[in-house]
Formats: sequence, C-alpha cells, structure tokens
Amino acid sequence: MNKSGKIRRVRVKLGCRSYWIHIGSLQKTSVELGKLISGRGVLLITDANVEKTGVVEDVLEDLSGASDLGLIVLKPGERTKTLGAVEDITGFAARHNYDRKSCFVALSGGVGGDLTGFAAGIYKRGVEFVQIPTTLLAMVDSSVGGKTGADLPEGKNLVGLFHQPAGVFIDPEFLRTLPACEWRNGLAEVIKYGIIRDGEFFEFLWANRKRLNRRGADADLLGAVIERCVTIKAEVVAADECESGLRAILNYGHTFGHALEQLSGFKLAHGSAVAIGMVLAGRLACDLGIFDRESADRVEALLKAVGLPVSVPAGYAASDIIEAMKGDKKNEGGRIRLVLPESLGRVRITSEVSEEKLFEFLNRQV
Repeated sequence: MNKSGKIRRVRVKLGCRSYWIHIGSLQKTSVELGKLISGRGVLLITDANVEKTGVVEDVLEDLSGASDLGLIVLKPGERTKTLGAVEDITGFAARHNYDRKSCFVALSGGVGGDLTGFAAGIYKRGVEFVQIPTTLLAMVDSSVGGKTGADLPEGKNLVGLFHQPAGVFIDPEFLRTLPACEWRNGLAEVIKYGIIRDGEFFEFLWANRKRLNRRGADADLLGAVIERCVTIKAEVVAADECESGLRAILNYGHTFGHALEQLSGFKLAHGSAVAIGMVLAGRLACDLGIFDRESADRVEALLKAVGLPVSVPAGYAASDIIEAMKGDKKNEGGRIRLVLPESLGRVRITSEVSEEKLFEFLNRQV
C-alpha cells in the first residue's frame, strides 16, 4: 500500500481556519505533524482496536516533539460516543494541567475523531486538535470538515459543534489491518460522493468496482479515491462550513440511515445503514419522478458489488423508522428533511415529502 510513496495534499479553504489534508505515509508527513505539535502539551486519543494493531507506539514516537504527552484509550464502537466519554477526555486534560495551547490528537475511526474534536472544542473554550484517521470511513468523511459531537439516547449526533482540525493526516497503511466490514463501511461513503457531486467519479468507481474489493492491493487507486473524496468534501465545506445550505448534501442516505442505526441499537454498522439509506432515497426519488430507475438500479448494483446491503433488514416498522427520522438534527420546522438524487452527480434537499407519503413508501420497503 502506498508503494509509490506519493504524497497527496488537499487544502480546506476556510480563511484563518484553513488547513491541509495530507494523504500518504505518516512517516513522510511527520515533519508537518511535528510543526503542529512541537513544544505543546499533546493528548493522544485512540481506541482499543487501534491499540491492538501496534501503531500507537509509532505515532507516539512521531509526537515526541511535544512538551508533555498523554494517552487515552477508549472502548471502540458507537456506544462509546457519549457525553461521558467527552467528560473522560476533558477531565483527564484538566487533571494533567493541559493549557489552552495544548493540542488533542485523534488516532481513531469516526467515533474517536468526533469525540476528540468535541472535547477539544469545549476544553478551556477551545484547543486545537489533529485528525489521524484509521478507517476508510473516517479518512474520506468524518475527519474532514469540523463536525464533532456525541450521541444522546434520543438520537445520533444530537450534541456537538463545528470545530475545524488544525490538520488531517491520512496514512493508507492503517487500512492493512482494517476488518472487511469496516472497509465496506468506508466504501458506502466513497460511493456517496459520486452520487451527490461527481457523476464521473461514480463512473470511475463503477469501472473499478472489482478492484475496490481488493483493499490495499492498489496504492494508486486507493490514493486517488481518497483524494477525490476529500477534495469534494473540502469544496463543500469551504462553501458552507456550518451546514446552512449546500453542506446538507453530504447527508445523502444518512436521514434514513441514522434512523435504522438508532433502531438497531447501533448493531447495524454505519456504512451498511447509509448504503440502505441511499437506496431508499433513490427509490423514493424514483417514486416522486425526479430520478430515473436505471440510475437507481446502477447505484444498487454498485453497492451490492462491494458487499453492502441494499434492503431494510427484517423487523423494522415504517412507523418506527419515521419516528426515529423525526429526531434528526437536520430537520426544520417539524418537517423531515431529505436529500434526494436527481441524477448521478446531483441531488436536491427537500422538506416537502409528507409523512403520509413517507409512511406509504416505507411500508413497501419493510
């Protein structure tokens, strides 16, 4: 993986809060990382799954320029994404006298990254943090854009804030030890970008669907895919940092998907839930006459080709899904807000689908 040694860089342009996304061997980008943490107190937050891979010691060595270096190992999984975990992180920082010039570093997947960013954003009214994502999903999506937060029993990501990282360091080598299910989770987000913003990228993914199943076999392909995803996200975030308009397109598949995740008690993986959510959004768009059936079928075929589910698992009721969707933080005026495809590469945001229509539609899907 990354045998070519090529380093790719993407700029997230946000004025004084702009930062670089570095894609390539962490060993080769350690100089840039060192500049961000040199002479500062650094708190590294990781999880038990990452710790088992043995990479934590290597990253601690890369952070050796810190004036003080601490480590927190979280339990892995969505159930850890709570205010209690945020309190654990900030409490540790307070007990060890981390000051406002300190930097938190997330060496983790999406859960750890979101928690670290949230904790950094509220500790002493805000300290810097760095993202070193370890899963494909975090690399192409959650590590970029500054969305941070935690879940409540009432729903996913209901508390949080926008707090941009000081830098993102994506090392595809970490994917060597990624379980196959986590690889597929990331591919759901990869495919999302082609549907919402770049039809040519969707065609590229379709043409390379077999190669995408061989994780780590092709460094150039993987580097190009990650670079295109984060470039799209960087463009969207730069245009709408706090999700007042355009940025909502990044939630394609997530309104349905988050509801399914919540109803499963988070036993349904995020990528699987988003894949099903994208399928549901496509089918609903076809019913509404704004998306063609051939394109919807191709989306489903690509998701199937990379091993993702395309139908709602047994045991879900339409009424329960709608109730869970009502708790989505993106809703406005009491109406469920959806992102629906119009073509491959273009979507629309709408709150005009009635609950009655949604219930009728979902009743046919469960």
